Amino acid sequence: MKRVMTFLVVLLFAASWVITPAVAAEVVKPTVPKEKIVLFNGKDFAGWKLFLGDSSADVTKTWSVKNGVLRCEGRPRGYMRTETAYADYHLHVEWRWPAKPGNNGVLVHAVGPDRVWPKSLECQLHSGNAGDFWVIGGVETAEHAKGGDRVKGRRTIKLQESSEKPLGQWNTYDIICKDDWVVVMVNGVLQNVATKCSEKAGKICLQSEGAVIEYRNLYIAPLE
Repeated sequence: MKRVMTFLVVLLFAASWVITPAVAAEVVKPTVPKEKIVLFNGKDFAGWKLFLGDSSADVTKTWSVKNGVLRCEGRPRGYMRTETAYADYHLHVEWRWPAKPGNNGVLVHAVGPDRVWPKSLECQLHSGNAGDFWVIGGVETAEHAKGGDRVKGRRTIKLQESSEKPLGQWNTYDIICKDDWVVVMVNGVLQNVATKCSEKAGKICLQSEGAVIEYRNLYIAPLE
């Protein structure tokens, strides 16, 4: 796993390019991590904003924290997002389906106003499809624009068969964002690569999209 991650980081740096002033002006002060940053402290929602499409709904009935585990009931639709925008990082997420398989996702490079759904690139968590990409709100990637057998509408299907664990077990998502590249690994298996992503920085969101899902051990780390 460590050797694969090292190879990916070297690959991404080799493909990196300097953001021009015109492009940089579109990005609102993203944080590039210099050390590991724990995103979820296991106690509360510090550093996050909870958002639901139904403004009359009680967010505390959708999101809760117990015994160091973050739980989402899946309804109504919405997400929790970081208050900070990030760029050039390694995001680590652990998730499981405690009761039954369902649909969810991790949104990276989320920009613009809060809405269902914000402009972003979705790293899919739908059971059996973790590792797929979905472009949202006008985000584009070279792979999606090119088309081909793996592209179905806004979806770019993962490279390999599902590498997810059985129901109830914890899975790991490692998402590498470097310049206009996004690389995703599910339980240590390389599942997808997006290049020339039209957004290169933004906030990170965990969706509420229909099914109960649990998270733990969320952090970002520098790529160096």
